[in-house]
Amino acid sequence: MSSLPPITDLDLRRATVCQLLHWMATGRTNPQALAEAIQEAIERINPQLNAYVGLSPVLLQEQARTAGHRRRDGVIGRLDGIPVAIKDNLDIAGWPTRAGLPGREQPAVDDAHVVARLRASGAVLVGKTNMDEGALGAATDNPHYGPTHNPWKHGHSAGGSSGGSAAAVAAGLAAAAVGSDSLGSIRIPASYCGVYALKPTHGEISARGLVPAARRLDAVGLLARSVADLTVLLQVLAGYDADDARSRRRRVAFALPDWEPGKLRSGLLPDLAAVGVEPEVATLFGAAVAKLAHALGERRTVDFADWDFARTRRAGLLLMEAEMLGTFAADLADTAHPVSPRFRELLAYAEHKSAADYAKADRVLDAATLKMRRLFAQIDVLVLPTTPQGAFPLGGPVPDSQADLTSFASLAGCPAVSIPMGTLSSGLPVGLQLVGARGSDLRLLELAAACSATLDADPAYPSIV
Repeated sequence: MSSLPPITDLDLRRATVCQLLHWMATGRTNPQALAEAIQEAIERINPQLNAYVGLSPVLLQEQARTAGHRRRDGVIGRLDGIPVAIKDNLDIAGWPTRAGLPGREQPAVDDAHVVARLRASGAVLVGKTNMDEGALGAATDNPHYGPTHNPWKHGHSAGGSSGGSAAAVAAGLAAAAVGSDSLGSIRIPASYCGVYALKPTHGEISARGLVPAARRLDAVGLLARSVADLTVLLQVLAGYDADDARSRRRRVAFALPDWEPGKLRSGLLPDLAAVGVEPEVATLFGAAVAKLAHALGERRTVDFADWDFARTRRAGLLLMEAEMLGTFAADLADTAHPVSPRFRELLAYAEHKSAADYAKADRVLDAATLKMRRLFAQIDVLVLPTTPQGAFPLGGPVPDSQADLTSFASLAGCPAVSIPMGTLSSGLPVGLQLVGARGSDLRLLELAAACSATLDADPAYPSIV
């Protein structure tokens, strides 16, 4: 007779994907019990958190029962029974893909490529998560579906545009989540909500079935409660898709996770204050880097004097806004379901720019690629805060600089990982970001795991749990 204590619903909701897979494999829990724990928590917590904007408890239980039958029959997928949240700009067949906009009620015909892969792996799709209107923003303060609150502090932003996904993972309303990242939309909410995030190399995970923000920047991103979970999710979801024009066909395999501890060349910015990082965040970052002395190896100051973070972030936004004029043309013309004045105003900015302005902004991507090549000839990894600040109050001023430190990896097509690095005096978490060369996703995740184990900075569970 087992002497192990029983696993509670709270244990199930706080566990990582890898822990849940182990518990299900050893018979200590099952997909139905996990789904019931998630559903009960959603019914109790989501009304105040507003992480989900689309749910079907019946479908959740049906998927869980099917996963239970597969386990009983020994036909088990890699993520069998694991509850995963989906950002509402990714297609789920039979569900509307609203993308944070008011008039999109037509159900999707097909699953997005990433959703189809999740289904094939046995994952249980929990529901659609809240996001910024059209994915254009980093606050998830949606004028049509309401704001998503930070699980650590009600009334504060969860970040965006994948804020609902990050909040769901942080609050134990899903074991993992899938969203999108064009200039930082996965990493910013991960930083604010104290969870782990990966923006993979551009094109590594197919973006087919994702409502585009800017195709040259869009990446399907991952959120979870551990680096190991991100690694499992990447291995399940990555791969070439001939129907996605920007899907990455590898000439060589992923770079192996073979960086030797102590021999790494880590790049650090010379002056965080000069790029707008708030003093308390800079202090936490300095303490984290000091604690990671062995893991980060040789630390080198990198020259970013030729890189204006705010200007290049603005160039990326122009690329997004210009493409969105076409993507959301029908939404802009829908007088029965009007978009917000703010969204219309943001897109009008691009409407009044010339083709030459767009071409100039587009060249920033080439400049970022060249900067990336020069940078990673000198170092192995760029280490910096994920965000210049922690989460801010909803309804107040929104910092313009939220994506300043995340946009470089997006513009250069690089992989980037965000891990928790500490907690501010406000009680809100903030993240540390690791950026690597294209194709170094597995190496980056290996380093992130080592750094996470050393920092041991996972915040305690929010009171809302």
